[in-house]
Amino acid sequence: MTVSQPTRRTSSRARSTIRAAFLLANVAIIGVFIHQTMATSIPTANRGGLGEADGAVPDGVTVFDDKVPGVVNLNPDLLGALRRAATAAAQDGVVFYVNSGWRSPAYQAELLSQAVKKYGSTEEAARWVATPQNSPHVQGQAIDIGRSDATAWLSEHGAVYGLCQIYDNEPWHYELRPEAARHGCPPRYADPTHDPRMQR
Repeated sequence: MTVSQPTRRTSSRARSTIRAAFLLANVAIIGVFIHQTMATSIPTANRGGLGEADGAVPDGVTVFDDKVPGVVNLNPDLLGALRRAATAAAQDGVVFYVNSGWRSPAYQAELLSQAVKKYGSTEEAARWVATPQNSPHVQGQAIDIGRSDATAWLSEHGAVYGLCQIYDNEPWHYELRPEAARHGCPPRYADPTHDPRMQR
């Protein structure tokens, strides 16, 4: 065995690790682009005749807006954690805008229908939109935070407040995991199709 063999193996592993990290970063970027494209392709005020009362969130809404059902119908513990985190983030000049929060079952069904049309199959749509029966948004247990500075802030500080990113392909989707304040956030799923909650 020559000295160069271990060096080659180490170098090969390093390249593989870099490639894997690059691939994951690209998947996240593509996911953000697809989500933003999908969100803007369905008008906020009238998604299949559904509006704010069903959970559609107008532009510019923050986690402090008390008149928007998509915000006020969130689980109180989740909303409290979001508001505490948003207060801290404001000191860094970061605002937590809400792209989506609580949704009615009808609104979730409309989003799923739109996703099936967009992606061409229920299997592919399931990577981005859950059924009304399984969606944590319908239960008021999830929020999609807007703007990259807010998601970056949450990625770094969210666990302190129990706020965790759940899916690798959705850097905007956060749920409350109170134990994260002590133990850190649990490992993320690649996408919702890997989440056991979506298999019910």
